[in-house]
Amino acid sequence: MCGPAMFPAGPRWPGVRVLQMLWALLAVLLASQRLWAIKDFGECTWQVVLNEFKRVGENGASDRFFEQELVDTVGNLFHMLVDSPIDPREKYLGFPYYLKINYSCEEKHSEDLVRMGHLTGLKPMVLVTFQSPVNFYRWKIEQLQIQMEAAPFRSKEPCMAEEVCGMSWYTPMPIKNGSVVMRVDVSSNGLGTFIPNKRFQVNINGFLKRKQDNNIQFTVGDELFDLMPWYFVGISSRPLWHTVDQSPVLILGGIPNEKYVLMTDTSFKDFSLVELSIDSCWVGSFYCPQSGFTATIYDTIATESTLFIRQNQLVYYFTGTYTTLYERNRGSDGQVSFEMLPRQWSVCEQIGVTTCSIIWSDYIAGEYTLLLLVESEYENASKRFQVVSYNTASDDLELLYRIPEFIPEARGLEFLMILGTESYTDTVMAPKGISCNPYNHLIFIWGNFLLQSSNKENFIYLADFPKELSIKYMARSFRGAVAIVTETEEIWYLLEGSYRVYRLFPSKGWKVHISLQLMQQSSLYASNETMLTLFYEDSKLYQLVYLMNNQKGQLVKRLMPVEQLLMYQQHTSHYDLDRKGGYLMLSFTNFCPFSVMRLRSLPGPQRYTRQERYRARPPRVLERSGFHNENSLAIYQGLIYYLLWLHSVYDKPYADPVHDPTWRWWEKKKQDQDYYFFLASNWRSAGGVFIEMDSYEKIYNLKSAYELPERIFLDKGTEYSFAIFLSAQSHSFRTMADLGTVFQLHSQVDVGVVLADPGCIEASVKQEVLVNRNSVLFSITLKDKKVCYDQGISGHHLMKTSMMVNVVGSSGLCFQETHLGPRMQGNLMVPVFIGCPPGKRLAFDITYTLEYSRLKNKHYFDCVQVDPEMPCFLFRDIFYPFFLIQDLVTGDSGSFQGSYVLLVVGGGPTLDTLKDYNKDEIYRFNSPLDKTNSLIWTTRTKRTTKDSAFHVMSHESPGIEWLCLENAPCYDNVPQGIFAPEFFFKVLVSNRGVDTSTYCNYQLTFLLHIHGLPLSPKRALFILMVSVSVFVGLVTFYIAFCLLWPLVAKGCTMIRWKINDIIASESYYTYASISGISSMQSLRRSRMGSVFSSRMTEDRAEPKEAMERQLMT
Repeated sequence: MCGPAMFPAGPRWPGVRVLQMLWALLAVLLASQRLWAIKDFGECTWQVVLNEFKRVGENGASDRFFEQELVDTVGNLFHMLVDSPIDPREKYLGFPYYLKINYSCEEKHSEDLVRMGHLTGLKPMVLVTFQSPVNFYRWKIEQLQIQMEAAPFRSKEPCMAEEVCGMSWYTPMPIKNGSVVMRVDVSSNGLGTFIPNKRFQVNINGFLKRKQDNNIQFTVGDELFDLMPWYFVGISSRPLWHTVDQSPVLILGGIPNEKYVLMTDTSFKDFSLVELSIDSCWVGSFYCPQSGFTATIYDTIATESTLFIRQNQLVYYFTGTYTTLYERNRGSDGQVSFEMLPRQWSVCEQIGVTTCSIIWSDYIAGEYTLLLLVESEYENASKRFQVVSYNTASDDLELLYRIPEFIPEARGLEFLMILGTESYTDTVMAPKGISCNPYNHLIFIWGNFLLQSSNKENFIYLADFPKELSIKYMARSFRGAVAIVTETEEIWYLLEGSYRVYRLFPSKGWKVHISLQLMQQSSLYASNETMLTLFYEDSKLYQLVYLMNNQKGQLVKRLMPVEQLLMYQQHTSHYDLDRKGGYLMLSFTNFCPFSVMRLRSLPGPQRYTRQERYRARPPRVLERSGFHNENSLAIYQGLIYYLLWLHSVYDKPYADPVHDPTWRWWEKKKQDQDYYFFLASNWRSAGGVFIEMDSYEKIYNLKSAYELPERIFLDKGTEYSFAIFLSAQSHSFRTMADLGTVFQLHSQVDVGVVLADPGCIEASVKQEVLVNRNSVLFSITLKDKKVCYDQGISGHHLMKTSMMVNVVGSSGLCFQETHLGPRMQGNLMVPVFIGCPPGKRLAFDITYTLEYSRLKNKHYFDCVQVDPEMPCFLFRDIFYPFFLIQDLVTGDSGSFQGSYVLLVVGGGPTLDTLKDYNKDEIYRFNSPLDKTNSLIWTTRTKRTTKDSAFHVMSHESPGIEWLCLENAPCYDNVPQGIFAPEFFFKVLVSNRGVDTSTYCNYQLTFLLHIHGLPLSPKRALFILMVSVSVFVGLVTFYIAFCLLWPLVAKGCTMIRWKINDIIASESYYTYASISGISSMQSLRRSRMGSVFSSRMTEDRAEPKEAMERQLMT
């Protein structure tokens, strides 16, 4: 192909040969430019695999992501960190997997590259994005990311070198409840080799299990390891059906006469061929007639936790085990129910025909509506097609549009509005499908034609698509781009909002592209290939293709280079040959109306995308080489887990003094930060690691990436503004003058803004002409109109719409060259969500409430047993509640200035006896209209709800006075001790229906501890009487005791004396009666005893006489 380009072009060459030479020259020019870009920027690429916790450091280890239970093996390591910022008493767990990161370059050894990158300071930066949960009733709706820095780790393989032979980088692979789909973006820290950013799909596969022999197997069937060519060669492509951005496992059937499917949890980066464990049945039915039998799996659909497949007339489903989505004891295994719709009647009856069939349907979730493409048969054997809307909530059916019987005559136009007055061709319209974009509400009806509508009533015929072809399926990006696959496997391309359809394959641009790929000896292309499916991923179009090279087959996923194909096609179709001397000069025509397009004045993205991000760096290892070991990686796991755990529990009703989930982590250790740094500097940190507190934080100030955000959330009256800078191709300004005015300068470069719901949002465009720069600056502001949404919980039931910004005349014609290839410009599409944005909450401002109460009441008395998490309030004091609106995404925290209703919805004297009140009780305890003497509280605020049932309060309200009337649950509360009674109130605060400043339905439920409650009059009188009685009794007893005590004492003394006299007398007579016949020695002893006894009697008599004298005196 390059041979003819070696000779000069002359006028004697035939025209066809000149054209071939020009194509070859174009291929060479474009190839040299592309090869230069690849040489400088595209040689190296990141490689990421999963490793189980126990397989870190093993060469060639790659594991599948199906384990979801946390690993309890890191706690012992944290117990050793006694002199570090963390609290060893806390619970630290690990994740079951690590991410192993390497990179490779063409014709270079990977181990040498990784080692060189480490020595030059290269560190991979890993950003894990958790897909927002589907089940918002169970999990909080949030957009969460965590950014980690990979840690270097030596290979465990034997090595003769002193330091390192093989190495890799590792980061924990975190898991979050409610999310089974994760995106992993790997980038460089800017040092060492330049490696382009790369994204990986790392999803949990709930259809795998571990056998007793420790091998992994599929739960839906048996895995096959031989991909035979006849499975794929020459078969027809089929659509890849799945819930967009929510399906962790994708499934694709269509292998002839086999119940085989392709399954992947990495979006076909790798895949498995599985033979399903189903019985191939042939069941005839009236609703699903079947003329033949086959084992082929026709249709496959993947959802978040369930796979659906159709074989013959039967539909099978498989539910995966996802413990992160449901209870841990059962995973997501369960049953799926099917319901026939409509419920009470048939579609044929409603549209007035006897025989009809539904050939296609599309569900619009936000409207609870099914769009049905219905084929009706009439008595004369004619067939007509209608578009019918069925509402699943109200069970109503409406006929939206009758499709014309024949294809219209466009007469050279790109598009034609179907009004009923146009002329038609003889070609019969054969509709095959219908699809709707939920963001811009564009509806396409396709078959051997293409109809487009934005309001379900008026349709436009796109005449660029030839009526000789028939569309088989469409792949939509939902970001403005649509790919079309025909029955003959042709690929067409359409930008939503425009009316021109481009053929990508086969085309002149494809010929140029395939020539360049063959010149580069790309492994992704071959002369014999079969496309299995076409799908969008992250707004990029991909093909799954089976290649045959030298009798060897290979299944690959490759990018469909839409921009390159359109650019090549434009260059090969529009060029000029200008003679310069004796040669012809080749030049290309540029149809793009501008040369430069830039976005400016972009605001911080987090406020509008609601993207939360954390940053976590690995702990520093006290090793001179800087390599981590298994213990330090396990500690990194535990720190990541604890950071995400703090995020998950940061939903307390009482607001912290500092609005940040990580504040409590380092609250008591921040003051010792210099001490921990001193220990690390002297290599004395416990466990050989140094944990930096500043390395674990939440990021609130992300910068714009010079492009429109991935999505925009608009609260009531919120605006989003940005600017577009356009440099014209040539002098494109003209002067225009209105009558009676001066001349004004106008540009021929125009920008249009298309809104999917102009009744709900509005856009304003301000043009500023920069003559000296031959440029125009368009300032665009998107604003909510405050009319299309009521109130909702944060992140729930949002209204989907979109904004499209188009530079007039740029669709499919404008491209920007980057180091990663050309990128299409001039068409921007952003999904817009109207309602209460995710990440906003109402919190009880306990800090300011205490300060203000102390100021207004002149004092503050806490409970005897102080609880710092729940301070007490005195019953007799006026209660002044204040609340905060906290933005978990931007970190903003400000006083709630709106209106709200405060209700006591439960309570009890202790935390163990809390009781929730029913509706009647809530009304009686809180309503100012209550006549049952049951009010718990009251206020001087005059404003009430529309039905006057409850008070409407604000931050300016005069406060709450506690009543606890006779029939209130806090009335006559029995004290638990010597202190006054206490009571816990369960308080609900909501702005639903009373606050018009926001779309957010803020609901806050918190416990309020009140002490010093008064007693009822009866109980107080009873306690008073008992107390008085006891007191009088004690006084009487004391007086009696004082009066009677001397007499009692005298009587006791006299009794004691008489007892002593009796004892003394008996002793005397006993000793005196001793016999005289005793021995001399006994006589002496007797005498001595008598003398001793007489002395004792005398001694006792002396005190007795002294006592008598004392009493007489």
